[in-house]
Amino acid sequence: MTGHPWSVVTVTYNSADTLRRCWRGEKPYEWIVVDNASSDDSAAVARELGARVVRLPENVGFSRANNVALHEAAGRCVLFANPDLEVRPDGLEALARHLDAHGGLVAPQLLSTDGTPQPNGRGFPYATAKLGNRKLWPLSRLHESYRMVAEPGEVRYVAWLMGAAVAGRTGDLVELGGWNERFFLYYEDHELGLRAWQRGFPVALLGDVRWTHHWARATNSVRWSPAHTLELRSARIFFGMFPEFLVGLPPAARRHHRAAGLIGSRVPAPRPPVAG
Repeated sequence: MTGHPWSVVTVTYNSADTLRRCWRGEKPYEWIVVDNASSDDSAAVARELGARVVRLPENVGFSRANNVALHEAAGRCVLFANPDLEVRPDGLEALARHLDAHGGLVAPQLLSTDGTPQPNGRGFPYATAKLGNRKLWPLSRLHESYRMVAEPGEVRYVAWLMGAAVAGRTGDLVELGGWNERFFLYYEDHELGLRAWQRGFPVALLGDVRWTHHWARATNSVRWSPAHTLELRSARIFFGMFPEFLVGLPPAARRHHRAAGLIGSRVPAPRPPVAG
């Protein structure tokens, strides 16, 4: 046991330069880096920066690598954090307070390198919303509420959280079954959020914790790449599991009963204990 209330999990794949940029400084938490058979010195850099490194003999994908670390995590809470995320330890206490009060999954509000908020909280993943997210008009206007941010002082329910930063109590994550290993990369965060709601675990975005995420999504380019192939494969798996979201009609959301009534609304502050 490490004695730390938090275990932070980072999956690396040729991430050495990013680790050097984002992971310097003291780490008052257990940091587990699972290296997906990088060809650079990601594993060595992670060790130098204070991580306990698990080197895998092959690239098993994001979900499976996260689960390797989840089963080794000693902290009471686990944060899954991308290599390009700057984790500020003073925000972990606020995340833990939220989890103790509400359970489920929670994320900090992510900021781009220039300080602008990233919409790392999302609504229901209709196929039309996904197209609208790529600024395809008029779907972009019809699904304006798909992309969510939380202002300071706000906590908002969301359907799912971008996998760059997702936290939960270790026991809850184990009970939930961890990450779905059918997904090598992409859509695993969508599925995790919907599965959490189905199992009674709320999903929320915490506006008072604001961390920088130096995001460079590989599929933002219009030029076809291996990343696009991976995303398309994951999309087929996801919409095969949740065919109701292939059509952008309200009944799909209503099938996810608890989530449908809460997504986009503010999470109420916990009531103070009643004096005996």
